[in-house]
Order: sequence, then structure tokens, then C-alpha cells
Amino acid sequence: MKREIETIEDIQQMVDSFYAKVREDDLLKDIFENVIKDNWAVHLEKIYRFWQTVLLGEHTYSGSPFMHHAKLPVERKHFDRWVALFVENIDEQFIGAKASEAKLRAGSIAEIFLGKIEYNKSFEFLM
Repeated sequence: MKREIETIEDIQQMVDSFYAKVREDDLLKDIFENVIKDNWAVHLEKIYRFWQTVLLGEHTYSGSPFMHHAKLPVERKHFDRWVALFVENIDEQFIGAKASEAKLRAGSIAEIFLGKIEYNKSFEFLM
């Protein structure tokens, strides 16, 4: 049964089920596994706090998430797949304004990160 995203437990379910999909995805799994290795619990905790801050307005996350992604070997196809899995995951479990906001924010984050990564690669090429 689909429900609203209202609590940290909802955020945890959203994040855990999403990353379960990522860890099985042929395009994304190796990228994540190569970076996160055995630190999934630490990574997931950070992601819970990020989405808790973004969706619930409970300021439990601080940091600069892009810096952890800046040097990843990723292209548009990786971000497109990440967003598709994210939206699919939300649509399978959640409804309401926060679910819509989560999908919108994920798409925006992907575009911003991709733009920064492409800019950095073009700048490195010139060096």
C-alpha cells in the first residue's frame, strides 16, 4: 500500500529500497561498489540525513554532497538510469507532495551534478 513520506522511517525505506535497486543494476552497481566498498551503512546513514533535511525540513545533514561525486567515472547515461530507478522506486511505494518533491529534487540534483562533472572534465582537458 502506497503512503506519504512523513517520517525518518519512510525516508529510510525509500533510501534502502532505492539503493537495493542500484546495487543490482548492471550500469550502476560497479560504480557504487567500487567507491563505497564495505561502507554501505555509513553511506546510507548520510543519505537518510540528506533526504530527511530536504523532504522533512529536519536539519540533520550538513556537508557538500557534490565533492564525493566529482571524480566518479559517470556520464549522462548513468545519471539518467539513477533518476529512472529513483522515480520507479518512489512510484512503487509512495504518493503525495513529498513523493513528488523527492522525484523533482532527484532530477535536479542529477542535472546539477552532471553539469558540474562535465564542466570539470572540460576544464581538466584544457590543462
